[in-house]
Amino acid sequence: MTTEPTLVLSGTGKIGRRVVERLAVRGLPVRIGSRSGEPRFDWEDRSTWGPALEGVGSAYVAHHWDMLPGAAETLGSFADLAVKSGVRRLVLLSGRGEEEAERGARAVRDSGAELTVLHSTWFAQNFSEDYWREMVQAGELALPAGDTPEPFVDADDIADVAVAALTDDRHVGEAYELTGPRLLTFAEAVSEISRAVGREIRYVPISIEEFAAASTEQGVPSEVVEMLSLIFGEVFDGRNARLADGVRRALGRQPRDFSDYARDAAGTGIWNPRTRAA
Repeated sequence: MTTEPTLVLSGTGKIGRRVVERLAVRGLPVRIGSRSGEPRFDWEDRSTWGPALEGVGSAYVAHHWDMLPGAAETLGSFADLAVKSGVRRLVLLSGRGEEEAERGARAVRDSGAELTVLHSTWFAQNFSEDYWREMVQAGELALPAGDTPEPFVDADDIADVAVAALTDDRHVGEAYELTGPRLLTFAEAVSEISRAVGREIRYVPISIEEFAAASTEQGVPSEVVEMLSLIFGEVFDGRNARLADGVRRALGRQPRDFSDYARDAAGTGIWNPRTRAA
């Protein structure tokens, strides 16, 4: 068993913390890459990259803003430094159907590392662990998603594929498109959540301008508003309205269904109104 740690960037985020947990269960050494980590890692402060990479044998790479202009150059620079620092294997979480994210994946591939790319669609857990949890709790989800279907993928499936790629040589050189097993519009996804919690939750379609204004008023950081507006404005044009077999190819099983996610999340009480009040 290797004694070199795996650096997990965004190691406290939705996917990263799941990767950390799975590696730890296997008894593999892990270094969490975050602004609160030790050593600290910050995409915006390149002086933190070298210390975080020191002594690392592999890395899970996730850049929250990989679809925004300039992200490809940042990812390429990090990958080059990682290889120069002795990192042999990289697993990159990348957007699906996003031009800048595709450029970022090419830039990382050009570093010469042993690379696996995970092209992920929208996380199911965005409804419960981040962006829209409070709206679901309040009973109304207002988004500019229209009726474009999306193959929501479960964060646990992504983490399982990432850990497999970090620990098994057969995934080197692969690019996996990770989706769930069904296409669902946001209205249909919200309807499934509503059934799981046993109360009415409505999906309300709004314009991108209304969404951006409301998000800004609620204190959402400007870069998050920019990224989400870009996704809804450009990527939600149907280009990702198709299923892919990445989970099955990587793990030999079918991806988890959205209804199973909704049932389990509802069982935790995360969407209960009292949770929001607390």
